[in-house]
Amino acid sequence: QVKLVESGGGLVQAGGSLRLSCAASGRTFSSYAMGWFRQAPGKEREFVAVINLSGGTAKSADSVKGRFTISRAYAQNTVYLQMNSLKPEDTAVYYCAAGRQIGLFRYEYDYWGQGTQVTVSS
Repeated sequence: QVKLVESGGGLVQAGGSLRLSCAASGRTFSSYAMGWFRQAPGKEREFVAVINLSGGTAKSADSVKGRFTISRAYAQNTVYLQMNSLKPEDTAVYYCAAGRQIGLFRYEYDYWGQGTQVTVSS
């Protein structure tokens, strides 16, 4: 079992920044690729970014490319999502997930956090 707890969400004005954190406990953190997804009201949960086991490969959705950066800190068992130049359309609940390999789809992940709300005002 892997337990994931997100933090760092909040209310920010358009153009601002936030850093989300996801703390992992349980099985070996370094054994999992770590991803971020988000779900806006009335919409499907969508892929945001993912980083592989070693931290050497990362992918992100086109909608956030150049604005969001995913990283991981093995000593802290934590994955981060640095979000810059935020837009109102980034408003969503952001979820952290752990999977066996780098993936873009929900079914590729085994463990999920409870989510943290990000609201971007215009």
